[in-house]
Amino acid sequence: MSSVILTVHQVNEYVRILLARDPLLRNVRVRGEISNFKIHSSGHMYFSLKDEQDRIQCVLFRQKGDGLSFLPRDGMQVIAEGTVSLYGRDGQYQLYVYEMEQDGLGDLHLAFEKMKKMLREEGLFDAVHKKPLPLLPQKIAVVTSHTGAAVRDIIRVIKHRNKNIDILIIPVSVQGRGAARQIARAIDYINTRSDIDLIITGRGGGSIEELWAFNEEIVARAIHQSKIPVITAIGHETDFTIADFVADVRAATPSNGAELAVPEASYMRSLIDGFTKNLSDTMTSYLKTKRHQLDLIKNHYVFQTSRMLIDQHSQYLDQLTQRFSSAMQSILNKNYDQLSKAVVTLEAINPLKVLSRGYAIATPENGTKPIRSVKEISPSQRINVLFSDGQTVCYIEDIKTMK
Repeated sequence: MSSVILTVHQVNEYVRILLARDPLLRNVRVRGEISNFKIHSSGHMYFSLKDEQDRIQCVLFRQKGDGLSFLPRDGMQVIAEGTVSLYGRDGQYQLYVYEMEQDGLGDLHLAFEKMKKMLREEGLFDAVHKKPLPLLPQKIAVVTSHTGAAVRDIIRVIKHRNKNIDILIIPVSVQGRGAARQIARAIDYINTRSDIDLIITGRGGGSIEELWAFNEEIVARAIHQSKIPVITAIGHETDFTIADFVADVRAATPSNGAELAVPEASYMRSLIDGFTKNLSDTMTSYLKTKRHQLDLIKNHYVFQTSRMLIDQHSQYLDQLTQRFSSAMQSILNKNYDQLSKAVVTLEAINPLKVLSRGYAIATPENGTKPIRSVKEISPSQRINVLFSDGQTVCYIEDIKTMK
């Protein structure tokens, strides 16, 4: 008897590791019938796969389930690919599915999955390429069989919702040899016209063989390259075609495609009424705000006491004038005092004032520089003698020096 005691978690973890190490169980394909299928609010899918003897619990997480081309349901025969592991909380093993296909579809289904995988990897399904539908198209081109029920349903719904919309029918084969090429050429042709706002292409429901034209690569690329928005409206509510993945909008049926393309006239009237009311309310609110601002400006003290403000500024101007006059007078008085002092100083050193006291200034006959010494003159020289009231010209006869 073993002496090792394990917890429940340890046992489950040991079993989980054993399952994970088995290469067959890491990537196994299981064929069976779906039973007890449920979609959780999280988007994860829970179900069982069963055969005549046994069953196995399965889970398909949302991020994997979003890539399915069909909606699983009870009783459906499928081939599920995934990993077998132990879910410890319930203590039971289950299949974690990451790929699933309907059983018995043969080569067409394999070709479908191959094409879907290739185009998805190229980015043709990316949301960034989806063009918005026009709010109110003026002219719609319909690419479908002109003899089928689909075209009649589309025309009936469009005219019921808005009788003013023009419809251009481009008749094509929607199944059989050459159908895909006709559909692609019709879409290309419509894109050469400037009067088309929207394209609807589709047909009634059918088997995978009957719908195959909409799984062809040429149709997918024509839809992807279309500058005009495209709605696919194929009568197969649960299954998708390749065209549905590429289209800007996928409708469940041809009638639903027409409904998505054209809003009802009553809806447009209500939309216009809503816009009108919003515009009216916005303008009323704007005018009310501006009127309030105008009242505030009108009642501002600047406008209520304008005369007083002018008088106050006039008084302030008088004060500035007085202060300026006083300042200028003070400057003038100060400069006058300085000038008077300068005059007195100049008068004191004025040579003419000295001459009035009996002195004279002698200068050479042809010069102005005062003669300061007898040494600067010579006999027979003529000199000028300046008195306070005039001047004379003297002739030097004799020179005497002072001892």
